[in-house]
Amino acid sequence: MNAQGTSAAATPDTTPDTPPGPVKQSEVKVITAASLGTMFEWFDFYLYGLLASYISAQFFSGVNETTAFILALAAFAAGFAIRPLGSVVFGRIGDLVGRKNTFLITMVLMGLSTFAVGLLPSYAAIGIAAPIILVLLRLIQGLAVGGEYGGAATYVAEHAPKGRRGFFTSFIQTTATIGLFAALLMVIGLRALLGEDAFSEWGWRIPFLTSIFLLAVSLWIRLQLAESPVFQKMKDEGKTSKAPLTEAFARWGNLKFVLLALFGAVAGQGVIGYTGQFYTLFYLERIADVDPATSNVLLVSALILATPTFVFFGWLSDKIGRKKIIMTACVLAALTLFPLFKALTHAANPELAEAVARSPVTVMAYEDECSFQFDPIGSNTFDRTSCDIAKAYLARDGVNYDNVEAGPGTLAEVRVGEVAIAAPDPDALSPAQLAPAIAAFRTRVGEALTAAGYPEEADPDKVNRPLVVAIIFAIMLLVTAAYAPLAAMLVELFPSRIRYTSMSLPYHIGNGWFGGFLPTVAFAMVAATGDIYYGLWYPVLVCAMTAVVGILFLPETFRRNIDD
Repeated sequence: MNAQGTSAAATPDTTPDTPPGPVKQSEVKVITAASLGTMFEWFDFYLYGLLASYISAQFFSGVNETTAFILALAAFAAGFAIRPLGSVVFGRIGDLVGRKNTFLITMVLMGLSTFAVGLLPSYAAIGIAAPIILVLLRLIQGLAVGGEYGGAATYVAEHAPKGRRGFFTSFIQTTATIGLFAALLMVIGLRALLGEDAFSEWGWRIPFLTSIFLLAVSLWIRLQLAESPVFQKMKDEGKTSKAPLTEAFARWGNLKFVLLALFGAVAGQGVIGYTGQFYTLFYLERIADVDPATSNVLLVSALILATPTFVFFGWLSDKIGRKKIIMTACVLAALTLFPLFKALTHAANPELAEAVARSPVTVMAYEDECSFQFDPIGSNTFDRTSCDIAKAYLARDGVNYDNVEAGPGTLAEVRVGEVAIAAPDPDALSPAQLAPAIAAFRTRVGEALTAAGYPEEADPDKVNRPLVVAIIFAIMLLVTAAYAPLAAMLVELFPSRIRYTSMSLPYHIGNGWFGGFLPTVAFAMVAATGDIYYGLWYPVLVCAMTAVVGILFLPETFRRNIDD
């Protein structure tokens, strides 16, 4: 993109094709340094999620329940919400002063903010300052992640020889998964070594504190690198952008590609990624009632099998193009997520699947009296109407049910197969009578569910582990196909003078917002409707949108010259 907004990135690469030789030692160094640094940042980022319960107990223990939950949500969500801002801030710096120095800054910010969590006094020691500082540290992490990916992807792609950008950048795409592995293995190992009591009291700080050593190693490796040759050439010729934000987002010639990247590629990739790596785990634990330890092992097994396919799809995108692979993944996701998750139910908890088919649960109620069954701050007791009482019990236990509309004034009732249980009427009972009436209602519904074959949890002996891993692996293939070519495509979409700025924003909106909030949105959809599969409409519709926009309007980029 030149100063007038015409697309320099669209210049085709007309240099003759030559068979790719072996990867040079200098190229291995570039890939390793960029990938290790990015993996370290993701390792730090995932520690928050894996240790959320311990962090909550340490930093939110002195406030009322509602405030504690709000702060806990803020600490988790802040890292996702702030990522687009980090992409703008550090993208601009990267286009002004260089790729290498910028992602050194992001790494230091990430590492020091993570290390600081390990030293942060608890709520019992410093009061409300503890959760406030924690949220601020999480914001710094999100800012750093927002600047890291664009820098690493741009740096590696600008070092890659012609015809190998997809292959080279695919190693960066594996880093989020490997970072999750590393964080998970460290947490599991420390819990086993120290015991749960010691880990809960002080051992949870160790992963945060040890990150300072990872920071030192990653910094040492990256400091050995030179600046990207493309940026160095621009700098020597005086062609770097003076106003990257203006050129990237205030001129339609480039802004339209930012929007196409977001809605025609990254949004779909983001929801596929978070469905495969996060929603599957939530689904196994909360819906299929598989115990957490088994769920973690099954997910990690599938991720280990799928991780090498990042590199395969990156390599393939150098041969047939980026767009074909990403769009195929989005179309397949839109068509197969529902049957794949239904198959996951049968494989993980066959008794539950059989009970749902044999004795479906329905709630007959006047819908105008039914509340939205999702309460992230824990302030709603759902006991004001008979409909709320009926649905709250089913939503809490993750029971799949259908809604049947009844007339005004009708008391809600739960039907389990042919058995009907009327919910208590709060208007007809005193507060002293209501609580035991609700307890009796829940007991009767629970007995009816048990009699109909609904298990309280998945029978470990009946979990078809190979099939569960195979299904998650199939979902992960959609993840790797959508994600592996993405870095190369984003680099190729934009001109070198504003590449870092332009590619980072759509990436982090697509992944930080469309993808990062998927588990919460999908859970809210399930809780509100009673349909355990209803949350899948979110990724399915976003994938369908991305496929339509991408197929119709997104250009193919794999033969472009990125040096201009």
